Amino acid sequence: MSEGKAGDTLAKLAIDRSAAPARRGRPLWKRAWFWLLLGALGAAAAVVASLSGRPVPVEIGAVVAAYPSQSLAVLNATGRVVAARRASVSSKATGRLEWLGVQEGQRVTEGEVIARLENRDVAAARDQAAAGVKAAEANLAQGQAELADAEVALKRARDLAQKEFVSGASVDTAEARFNKAAAAIRTLQAQIGVAQANYRAAVVNFDQTLIRAPFAGIVLTKNANVGDILTPFSSASGTTGAVVTMADMLTLEVEADVSEASIARILVGQPAEIQLDAFADLRLAGSVSRVVPTVDRAKATLLVKVKFDETDPRVLPDMSAKVAFLSRRLEAAERNPVPALRPEAIVKADGRDVVFVVQGAGAAAKDAAQEAAKEAAKEAPKTGGRVARTPVTVGARLGDLVRVQPLPPGTRVVVNPPRDLADGALVAASR
Repeated sequence: MSEGKAGDTLAKLAIDRSAAPARRGRPLWKRAWFWLLLGALGAAAAVVASLSGRPVPVEIGAVVAAYPSQSLAVLNATGRVVAARRASVSSKATGRLEWLGVQEGQRVTEGEVIARLENRDVAAARDQAAAGVKAAEANLAQGQAELADAEVALKRARDLAQKEFVSGASVDTAEARFNKAAAAIRTLQAQIGVAQANYRAAVVNFDQTLIRAPFAGIVLTKNANVGDILTPFSSASGTTGAVVTMADMLTLEVEADVSEASIARILVGQPAEIQLDAFADLRLAGSVSRVVPTVDRAKATLLVKVKFDETDPRVLPDMSAKVAFLSRRLEAAERNPVPALRPEAIVKADGRDVVFVVQGAGAAAKDAAQEAAKEAAKEAPKTGGRVARTPVTVGARLGDLVRVQPLPPGTRVVVNPPRDLADGALVAASR
């Protein structure tokens, strides 16, 4: 290759530094027309998906049964059910448990014998004391007979002395015998008192072997069995103190911890509503009984005791409970639950409040099984279906929910529905 041709080739490969640099525009994602196009494509995709049978991912909720008391609650607290009258029944005597006549859950009356210790030796001592009383009484009867005889002899001696048939010494002897018999009567009466006191002590010792219910109530736990050794304070190894634990169910109340910053909202006699964790549908009326004037420094709370204004046999001690302190007492109509849902499920359409009801495969939501309504309200359904735009009447707020009509509890609805969600579109729960 010649030197001229090589120079031309290198000249063509050289970079022209004098050319102006190319202008760079804004990135594509920063341009407005890009986002408009992307939104239009998304809307078109949603329409196409709904028309083509592909479900639109949405959040699905449910209409729940809410209580109007939620709107009247000024403060909520948690606590436990306790019995104001509760006792661990034990024996004052020490001995072996011979008989136990109650079981857990059994109702007993005040003074009823529920257990017995071995008491044959104590019973023998009681019988011996009773015999001592009878012996003292018999001695008294004998002494009274001697006193009567001495009184007759004294009277006879005095009469004979007046007629000078006997000497004065005979009268003195008869009078001394009478005084001695009278003194013996007082001694025998004192002996009867001692014998009776011994008998009462023996009866007390015997009665202490009989374990009685201190009040009417229900046996909660059984802490001893036949054959166990019972001691008053259960200080010895292998012994038991309490036989049973019982409580008076008429004195049940709820002990709730209330923050000291909120205690100003609580007044004695203030109405309250009690809900048990064990029975979610059971709501009982109550009122503030008293506020314990002691602050728990570790938790900065005060103990508020709420009594039951109405009772239910299902309420048991140590159950967990929620207490709603109300601004006023509930009316009879406000005790029943009403349908409510999250306000995010309600949208405006043609000037009306509507919700998108998720129907089953070819069935309306209101045709769902009534027995499964509560379960559907607790657990958000994960299945989808066709949506039906349904007008609703919106009522008062109930806490975080809002009252609606006429949807029954358990109805599935779309929460935060997309603006382009069409009536009859196929939806599925988003994950």
